[in-house]
Amino acid sequence: MSEGGQDRQKPVGIDELLDRVRAGYERVGPEEAAAAAAEGALLVDIRYAALREKDGLIPGALVVERNELEWRLDPQGSHRAEEAVSHDLRVVVICNEGYASSLAVSSLRQLGLHRATDLTGGFQAWRAAGLPVTP
Repeated sequence: MSEGGQDRQKPVGIDELLDRVRAGYERVGPEEAAAAAAEGALLVDIRYAALREKDGLIPGALVVERNELEWRLDPQGSHRAEEAVSHDLRVVVICNEGYASSLAVSSLRQLGLHRATDLTGGFQAWRAAGLPVTP
């Protein structure tokens, strides 16, 4: 045991952390994300404003800054988005390239959003697949 009576975990690098997080769920590609949205999944864009302004938006995606994500998607939270209706909600988190979104999914799953996943390759993969983007 370390100071304060808590066990100290062995440090890991970000690549190992991402591997561990991603092993706990199945990620989706752009076409799968579009199909999930068509079936009622909530696409959530966590990119910061400058990237959204530069590259555009995915039509119908809920924009939530990363630092607000857990508060906005917690179905029990007082600051939840109106779309956050249930822990059973299918959520596809989208960042710019598919890295920050994986860490965000880990946090959402800890809140009980057991169907949360993220888009492999992020917004850039969505756009490269020729899927809709609005300026």
